[in-house]
Amino acid sequence: MTDTRLGPGEPKYRIRAAHSAETVTVYQAYGPHIGGPAARDGHFPTSWKRERMTWIKPSFLWMMYRCGWGTKPGQETVLAVTISRAGFEWAIRNACLSHYSPAVHDSREAWRDALHAAPARVQWDPERDLRLRPLDHRSLQLGLAGEAARRFADEWITDISDVTPLASRVHDLVRAGDLTT
Repeated sequence: MTDTRLGPGEPKYRIRAAHSAETVTVYQAYGPHIGGPAARDGHFPTSWKRERMTWIKPSFLWMMYRCGWGTKPGQETVLAVTISRAGFEWAIRNACLSHYSPAVHDSREAWRDALHAAPARVQWDPERDLRLRPLDHRSLQLGLAGEAARRFADEWITDISDVTPLASRVHDLVRAGDLTT
């Protein structure tokens, strides 16, 4: 990916995530019937469907945009899911862009074939500011299906935390116009 810089040191495409040498934190939002047990037990309940594509968002603010600060129906429980860095890197290595790009793919047909075969999808969406307005740079969303979704749920997760109270506090501060706390 070309490192197109926007302003002082900000690349257009970047994985914006809390991370260590061993882990990466990603965010998801679910209804309480999935989010509550996941946070309590440290793994997804049996009602979580491993055969569906699941999207993980390393950017907290992009997740807040997607779930409306945890207020959208079915997304009231915001989770910080800590996964192994090795698992995250496996997903990136085995991913295909979610859209056709002539700079990356030989043809639309080659892209469709790669997309169909890949267990993960990379999508670059506009990063968000605290008011959830789009910024000029992009943050990663990573879709996991099949083998990647199973590995995510069964092997990569090291911790799941309910960060809904944090989302609510930050949202309250933003609504009050306090963007410095």
